[in-house]
Amino acid sequence: MTIFQSISALCTLYRGGFVVIMSLALGAAPGIAWAQTKPGSKENTDCVPVGSWIVPGGGKISGTEGIARAAKRDVVLLGEMHDNAEHHRWQLQTLAALHAARPDMVIGFEMFPRRVQKALDQWVAGELSEAEFLAAADWGGVWSTDANLYLPLFHFARMNRVPMVALNIDARLRKAVAAKGLDGVPENEREGVMPPFAPSDAYLDYLMPFYGQHERGGRKKGEVSRDDPDFRRFVEGQQLWDRAMAQAIRSALDRPGRPLVVGIMGSGHIKYGYGVPHQLKDLRVTEVATLLPWNSGTACDRIVTGLADAVFGVAAESPVSPEPPRQRLGIRFEMAQDGGARVLQVGKRSIAETAGIRDSDVITEAAGMPIKQTDDIVEIVKRQAPGTLLPLKLKRNGETVEIIARFPAVSK
Repeated sequence: MTIFQSISALCTLYRGGFVVIMSLALGAAPGIAWAQTKPGSKENTDCVPVGSWIVPGGGKISGTEGIARAAKRDVVLLGEMHDNAEHHRWQLQTLAALHAARPDMVIGFEMFPRRVQKALDQWVAGELSEAEFLAAADWGGVWSTDANLYLPLFHFARMNRVPMVALNIDARLRKAVAAKGLDGVPENEREGVMPPFAPSDAYLDYLMPFYGQHERGGRKKGEVSRDDPDFRRFVEGQQLWDRAMAQAIRSALDRPGRPLVVGIMGSGHIKYGYGVPHQLKDLRVTEVATLLPWNSGTACDRIVTGLADAVFGVAAESPVSPEPPRQRLGIRFEMAQDGGARVLQVGKRSIAETAGIRDSDVITEAAGMPIKQTDDIVEIVKRQAPGTLLPLKLKRNGETVEIIARFPAVSK
């Protein structure tokens, strides 16, 4: 019996009646030829069957082989779409398999900025409840995605006493670099992040469509060149994020015994090796495995050599949701020293943007209630029913502003 068969149904995580029973999915034997299909054919969206591992540009491999290959590396990066429950189930499954092969492990999370590292240490040590952990880690302020999607991963680390590492930096620093460039931010405000390694032309081409989705500086959508100063600042902001995570991963590798370091992060930081792998290479970390989830029904022409070391097929839609969708204002924020929630970033096409909330606004009241701690604004917004109005009081440039946030009849 292989170690992967022996850990079938390894993780049974119980949380408030929600049970996740994990069973490792093993694919077909290695060596099966890569199936070529014609665009538009029915088979063109079934090239990565659910539960199967595929090497882009190669062919199917078994789950045993895929995990064994990854476990031989120094670093394994697991991608995700942040709000996709299937992606997080796959991450949990893969973490369990890797841990069976390499028990000396560290897990790094994009979701946490470095300033909350103490909360991660306390959680793994069993010193905090879930609610205390999420509050201490400022989850509502730094990461807007439903915590229930990530809690099974956090419980896995705690159950097995696997150290968790905060990989990220504060949104304020990323925003400052995107606005001023790295040279415009004093060195003592960079959280120890070194200048990123220069991006490849391919990475610039990859980022350009994302940058060009919105009008900037009077330019229409799509009117962007590689040499545009605003685009270059945007790239610097993205690379700072990549570099910060790469440095944190590199530092984790230096722990006694040189543990396997697994990074949990958005797939955009992993694809084609442009983001974090590119920065790791500059830091002389070359033994890196990149693994991605692949949604069923995605066009096969998107699987190309170099996309990742391997992809795993998951169902396009999750049959079970941890909890019903909650209302979201669409902001990232931090608590101001004198009270209120200081807005660090307003999400595009969010309720906050529609209401007229701006970056740097300080929300002092919501529904007539003063905002004194992180959970105040989170809980008030969460309780809003679809189709209702939420009065907000803000401080903006020394003046008090009152606005109304309108929640749609159907919750987003």
